[in-house]
Amino acid sequence: MSELSRAGRIKKIRGSILVAMKMLYPAALEAGQLLRSLLVIFPHLEWEYFRKDLCYLLEKGYIKRLIVEDEGDAALVPWRRRYFRLTAAGVEVADRCVQDPAVEV
Repeated sequence: MSELSRAGRIKKIRGSILVAMKMLYPAALEAGQLLRSLLVIFPHLEWEYFRKDLCYLLEKGYIKRLIVEDEGDAALVPWRRRYFRLTAAGVEVADRCVQDPAVEV
């Protein structure tokens, strides 16, 4: 896969994450459930690449992690069991009100 097509795929996956979370907004979604949903569209999506995209979206402020009261030590919760919620900035990108060159919606 060329670098250009790899970059395009990353952008599409990030956009699909935001769009999927927009359907449930303002509810939160577990990372493992979100990955399983995206496997329908991207059957070769691997957990590590998906996790990197979640980290990117977290750092950009498009999604945020929700900590459930009975989680105990939040840092010890496996990534697949962590809950994430779309932020207002993420809604704007998902609705195409704001453009991000690294996200394709």
